[in-house]
Amino acid sequence: MKDRVSMVFIQYGQIDVQDGAFVVIDQNGVRMHIPVGSVACIMLEPGTRVSHAAVHLASTVGTLLVWVGESGVRLYASGQPGGARADRLLYQAKLALDDDLRLKVVRKMYEFRFGEPAPQRRSVEQLRGIEGVRVRETYKLLAQQYKVNWRARNYDRHQWDAADIPNRCLSAATSCLYGITEAAVLAAGYAPAVGFIHTGKPLSFVYDIADLFKFETVVPLAFRVAAKSPPQPEREVRVACRDLFRSSKLLGRIIPTIEEILAAGEIQPPEAPPESVPPAIPNAESIGDAGHRTQ
Repeated sequence: MKDRVSMVFIQYGQIDVQDGAFVVIDQNGVRMHIPVGSVACIMLEPGTRVSHAAVHLASTVGTLLVWVGESGVRLYASGQPGGARADRLLYQAKLALDDDLRLKVVRKMYEFRFGEPAPQRRSVEQLRGIEGVRVRETYKLLAQQYKVNWRARNYDRHQWDAADIPNRCLSAATSCLYGITEAAVLAAGYAPAVGFIHTGKPLSFVYDIADLFKFETVVPLAFRVAAKSPPQPEREVRVACRDLFRSSKLLGRIIPTIEEILAAGEIQPPEAPPESVPPAIPNAESIGDAGHRTQ
């Protein structure tokens, strides 16, 4: 996962498999090859159609397909590459269902995000409230830093274009972050819905993990783009996110961070039974001896 391109957006075209290759065919019949096995997630915008063979190939190589709205600011559905592993899922669920273990994980998330230990003798709900206040203040500080006119994080999912440019940029940027985070969560064998701070949503755990990186990556980027008031802010944000994810090697950090956060619960993951689902993206087996590199 860490060596993959973070994401590719596809708009207006038929996605199919021809001659064993994952291709996009435009209205004139021109084919463009997409190296599907080298991409973490593919965002499908309106105007795309995808064949059964293409979905099967993406699933086989562990690439997440995400159906999004125009400019990637809505997320409609996603195709799961490989699914959760039984041992990882049970480990995650045990941590989330035990109040004491869940609090340990939430405290670790707070420490990771803000660089300081969480206040003592606070419940998950109280920490969530403290986090909300700090997040709102961080938005204000970053808006001032980039000289952006900022009122609040406010948008209507049914009227995206009615939002101001800073909110449109933030929506596009966080959508990109959620896409690659969901791909990493699924590749590691965890369940996107079983969250610790966020609960009750299909992507609760994705939001938990993405929030750990949000204010060091996509939020400053979104404000920087918004400050320029470009004619196509969402597109500029997407291109900037792609470059940022590559330069910061974000995909190489997400899964180790998940393991570090969950380890705060101080319990051992259960052993995987022989019949369990294998990793979505297994490590390649080396033909050399231990300690030797092979290509």
